[in-house]
Amino acid sequence: MSHESTPRLALPLLQPGQAQKELDHNEALALLDIATMPVVESVGLDIPPSDPAPGQCWATGATPTGAWAGHAYSLAGWTDGGWRFVLACEGTAAWSRADGVSVAFRAGDWLVGVLDGRSVVIDGEAVVGPRRPPINGPAGGATIDAECRAAVAAILDALQHHGLIAI
Repeated sequence: MSHESTPRLALPLLQPGQAQKELDHNEALALLDIATMPVVESVGLDIPPSDPAPGQCWATGATPTGAWAGHAYSLAGWTDGGWRFVLACEGTAAWSRADGVSVAFRAGDWLVGVLDGRSVVIDGEAVVGPRRPPINGPAGGATIDAECRAAVAAILDALQHHGLIAI
């Protein structure tokens, strides 16, 4: 194999006849420890923390400085050997301790707490699906009951507020 690193995570590959292969192997393990099921302390930080603990990670922002300079939009993990970086690629996902939600790297930026999907299924039953067109509220008519009109209007307001139907 003529490549020196993996194409996606840039993990170092062992080479034929290489001396001290354990160095590249250990470096790859340290990077995998950061990239596999990552949990970050916060998202979009550009200044490295002053006293990180081994194993802590951050999702860097657009203009990192100091020890993080040159590592925009990366997972920055502190190890016994110093900072290690894994560049975020489209779809990289992590859990943010600070926000208590999932984060994902999409379209060149970290998205915090944004979930994309086509439906919500609970116990095999779709409970939320695609948005439907707007529903007109009741209006006019000689036999419309005022309480019914208020109830229907409240239901429409709640559905619109939750984004289930368009306004």
